Amino acid sequence: MSIVKLNNRGVRSVTAFGSLTSGSMTFIKKLTASSSSTLSFVDGSSDVVLDNTYKEYLFTFKNIHASAASELQVNFSADTGSNYNVTKTTSVFYAYHKENGASTTLTKSDNEDLQQSTAFQNLTVASQIGLDADECASGQMHLFNPSSTTFVKHFISRTNYVSNDGDPFCIACQVAGYCNTTSAIDAVQFKMASGNIDAGDICLYGIN
Repeated sequence: MSIVKLNNRGVRSVTAFGSLTSGSMTFIKKLTASSSSTLSFVDGSSDVVLDNTYKEYLFTFKNIHASAASELQVNFSADTGSNYNVTKTTSVFYAYHKENGASTTLTKSDNEDLQQSTAFQNLTVASQIGLDADECASGQMHLFNPSSTTFVKHFISRTNYVSNDGDPFCIACQVAGYCNTTSAIDAVQFKMASGNIDAGDICLYGIN
C-alpha cells in the first residue's frame, strides 16, 4: 500500500504538483486467535520486526471475540517478552449509543487511566465486549518509535465494540499514553482481562 505525504502547508493554494514523496505501509505479521490466552509480537521471533526499521508501527484488531465477557488489554516489554510490565501513563475517553436509542454519552474515563503503572492497559472500557456470536471488537493501535533510547514511547488506540449488556450498545473508545522508559520497546502483548481471545486476528504493519 502506498501512502502519499503532502508536506506543503499551503496545499490549498497549490494549482499543480510535481513529483510526490511516497511512503509505504508494510505488512509484517498476522496472529490469529483460537482460544488464545495471549497474542504476542516479539522482535526477532517468528518473523516479527519491532525495531528501528520503522519509526511507527500499526496494529490492527479485527473481529476480536472473547471467551468470557471481558476487556481487551495491551502491555509492552523492554526485555524481548520476558516481562510485560513497562511503566505507563495513559488517558481514556469513550462514547456510546444503545441499539434501542435509550442512552448516549461522551465521557472521560478516569478509572481506566493508568498513572505510572506497570499494569495492562484496557483498550476497551465502559462495558465488557459482548459474547453473542455476532459481537466483537475491532480497531487499531499506533506505536511510535519504539526503538528510541532517548524518548518515551507514545501509543494511541481506537477501538469499536458491542457491549455485553441486556440492551447492547456501540462503544467507541480512545486510549492514548506513553511507555515511560528510555529503554527500547521490543515486544507487545495483547490479551483479555479474563478468559481467552476466542477468535479474531491482530496484524502488525511498519509505516515509512
